[in-house]
Amino acid sequence: MVTAFVMIQTASDSIPECAEKISDIEGISEVYSVAGDWDLIAIARVREHEDLAEVIANKLSKVPGITGTQTHIAFRAYSSHDLDAAFSLGLE
Repeated sequence: MVTAFVMIQTASDSIPECAEKISDIEGISEVYSVAGDWDLIAIARVREHEDLAEVIANKLSKVPGITGTQTHIAFRAYSSHDLDAAFSLGLE
């Protein structure tokens, strides 16, 4: 599984519409509206790196209202929440 975080800038009057359209794209698991330099952050989860081109370059970047993107590909995930959940299985 490949995970990528896509920072997205939109036209200021189209943030909710862009978020809805992006969330409908297969391979996008979540879309967040955020404060700061970016308007939205989308999380893409695909099977292979090549699939990112389809999801991000061919679909997400063509959503009307998007003015810019920047993609960060995750190498590893670290989460104490996940570790706690794994070690607590079957203890109840």
